[in-house]
Amino acid sequence: MIACVVALTVAAAAPAARTRACGSVRDPYPGTRYVGVDLSRITATGVSCRAARSVARGAHRRALGITPPVSGIRTFTWNGWKVRGDLRPASDRYVATRGSTRVRWRF
Repeated sequence: MIACVVALTVAAAAPAARTRACGSVRDPYPGTRYVGVDLSRITATGVSCRAARSVARGAHRRALGITPPVSGIRTFTWNGWKVRGDLRPASDRYVATRGSTRVRWRF
């Protein structure tokens, strides 16, 4: 009973972070084999859209320099963000987290 009360109190005290849809990063790699491919479906939780697009752009540039693992799941850190990329679907899906903030995007 006490554990339930504590759990409800903690859940009520935690602020609800708003997730927002952000604009795409258009053609981040002009002049490469990825010309015309956007970083799309960017969503931000706990950060501004401007910051989310910056994280997606920088972390994805770093991701392209890493040899893809056999598992198809790429994990690394970039500027304090923990990044996980799933390369197995038709479009690569990434999520970057730092504390309670989260940025998602698709390539």
